Amino acid sequence: MTEVADQNADPAAYLEALEAQAERIETPCGNGTMVWRIWGEGPPLVLAHGAQGTWTHWVRNIARLSQRRRLIVADLPGHGQSALPEPQDHEGISNAIALGLREVLGEDGLPVDLCGFSFGGVALAYLAALYPQVARRLVIVGCGGLDTPLGHPRLGRISGLVGEERRAALKANLLGLMLHHPDSADDLAIHMLLPTAKAARLDVSGLVLPDRLLKVLPRIPVPVDAIWGEFDLPHPDPAAQEAVLRSIQPHTIFRVVEGAGHWAMYERPEAFEAALESILAAPLDREVRGRT
Repeated sequence: MTEVADQNADPAAYLEALEAQAERIETPCGNGTMVWRIWGEGPPLVLAHGAQGTWTHWVRNIARLSQRRRLIVADLPGHGQSALPEPQDHEGISNAIALGLREVLGEDGLPVDLCGFSFGGVALAYLAALYPQVARRLVIVGCGGLDTPLGHPRLGRISGLVGEERRAALKANLLGLMLHHPDSADDLAIHMLLPTAKAARLDVSGLVLPDRLLKVLPRIPVPVDAIWGEFDLPHPDPAAQEAVLRSIQPHTIFRVVEGAGHWAMYERPEAFEAALESILAAPLDREVRGRT
């Protein structure tokens, strides 16, 4: 049985087994804690999921990346099993993440490589600007907030539907926002969709659009590189995204994952990982406008 077939045969069991392999750490966040899961050994890499997501946004990448990296994967504040930040803005989110990374890695373990998907990329951009001692480099994946034209996601009603009709609607919503190819909206993706969305309590609407990422980029004192799905629906036209990024960070490395939608690391995991590892291997001594 292939890896993907194994994942789809029993998604709940697969997720449970993968999570059981992780070291779980909780750090202060608002009136509760922020939950981190850690896999593997090697140079640390922090992964942050998108809005209405959890650590499971990285489910297709953990096994391979953890062979070469110590993966530090968060449930971002107000998502999954993590408490809401205080205050519920980028300052509160960044404070919780910075505090958590200091506890997880220690001061000697910082700075660290950061990679964030969608809202997670924006959250880590603010972290890198507000806590520059934490960030070694930042890789953003399919992020909004660059004041570029938006796509038109297609999301339909789920409530009241049952059986195959409900499954078809969930698949259509995945293809209307996150994924490009019909085969990518498989049993594992469908299984994860609603639970992660229901667990999200943080309102991120004012934390990304239209230009929250664009505004913070000049303040980031480390290289900012990017990976985009060729067919990203909510934030389309990779060339337009690259142009905006390069207007602020001229030496940005920009990679496009062919055949992938917004959730590129799930839809084309091996191509995404190759792009990410090529970026992580690039020199850090590039001119960065935000550097002081």
